[in-house]
Amino acid sequence: MATLAQTPVADAPASVSQSSPAHTPGPGKPATESNAAAARIGFGLILLFCLSPWASPPLALGLGLVLAQTLGNPFPAQTKAFTAKLLQYSVIGLGFGMNAHAAVAAGREGILFTVATIFGTLLLGFLVGKWLGLSRQLTHLISCGTAICGGSAIAAVGPVLRARDEEMSVALGTVFVLNAVALFAFPPLGHLLHLSQSQFGLWCAIAIHDTSSVVGAAAAYGDKALQIATTVKLARALWIIPIAFGTALLFRQKDVKVKIPYFILGFVAAMLLNTYLPGIDKVSPVLVRLAKVGLTVTLFLIGAGLSMRAIKSVGARPFLLGLLLWTVISTASLLVIRQLL
Repeated sequence: MATLAQTPVADAPASVSQSSPAHTPGPGKPATESNAAAARIGFGLILLFCLSPWASPPLALGLGLVLAQTLGNPFPAQTKAFTAKLLQYSVIGLGFGMNAHAAVAAGREGILFTVATIFGTLLLGFLVGKWLGLSRQLTHLISCGTAICGGSAIAAVGPVLRARDEEMSVALGTVFVLNAVALFAFPPLGHLLHLSQSQFGLWCAIAIHDTSSVVGAAAAYGDKALQIATTVKLARALWIIPIAFGTALLFRQKDVKVKIPYFILGFVAAMLLNTYLPGIDKVSPVLVRLAKVGLTVTLFLIGAGLSMRAIKSVGARPFLLGLLLWTVISTASLLVIRQLL
């Protein structure tokens, strides 16, 4: 029987770290002491820039990717351990900038999209994975990562499936590469299509895999988009729990533990405090600003952990599955949102 674990589920950064191939520095890994020193200096300078007002989430991710492919990440173990916690605290901090009444309205608006897209993606993934000749485990991992919340879903479902390290690595690499592309592509596409703040926020929450990039893309689009995207995405992330239990039944797995994303409760608590606690408005803007800076640093650390070896480890067929699922869910949700909102 599946049981609930007490360990909180992080988002993509911590999840990827479960599979060493996805976090091994690529060709840019420092090979000499001089290269190692240059990597540390580069890492420090970019980190300082990410703390400045001129940095943005997409730019931070891009700088991290450049560092990973050139000098390499000089602190791979430390960034793995730190990234997940920083993302969680940043998401909680964003709650201090949100109103509970508006969040309930946004969640109610996105619930039908959430249910339809999750189960539609899982079904489509099963059919396409079978057509591509992929294993059931790998297909289910990529489908869950696309349907719910990227690395967090894979981290929760993988142990339930008793997936091999290779399958975890490939699934995480697939959704993370597409997730990085989405962070760069969605804001320009939203402006090109003249999407409103509400439309873009809902689209981000449905079509982008991980919470980190959902929040990053929405923050680049506007405050209202950020509020809607964060609320709907975190509500979507709660589907990790029933999907993980369903996976245990479907694959006939016993005595497995399901990890719960407890940091979502912190986000809800922060939102309630911001709505109902008198005087909180004096400190809320500071907490939100710190949360946005934390998110920017998080995305830099994520980019610094994505080596060329991680990208090459994915393989053509798994990547094709992830790409097809992402294309379908992005296009279908966009068409529906533009019609209804």
